[in-house]
Amino acid sequence: MPAEVRIDPGKIARALRLRGGRTYRKLGERTQRTAAIAEREAPGSMGRYIAWKIEDGPRGLQGVIICDHPAVRFVLDGTRPHVIRPRRARALRFEVRGRVVYAAYVRHPGTRANDFLGRALRMGR
Repeated sequence: MPAEVRIDPGKIARALRLRGGRTYRKLGERTQRTAAIAEREAPGSMGRYIAWKIEDGPRGLQGVIICDHPAVRFVLDGTRPHVIRPRRARALRFEVRGRVVYAAYVRHPGTRANDFLGRALRMGR
């Protein structure tokens, strides 16, 4: 008695992409774990601006981690040395060793890049 099995790759792919399916849940767990690592690795209060989601991509489901802090590009890419000048006032005001200091401009030394999202991705694997 012959037996015949037909495999429909389209149906298998659709079953794997179902919301709430095993693949969706596992991808969600992994993305959430990686986002938690990114929150810990982020400097200062930047970790509070991290969110994650699962979405359909060009090749199926993909986990996405988002950081919408206004300075995230400066942290990830670093900055070159630059001059800071006041925008609305005539001088900058800040404290140095407990004393208030005024300056017409400040030479900022720049910052080294801190790729905390890339580190989280590598650690979350």
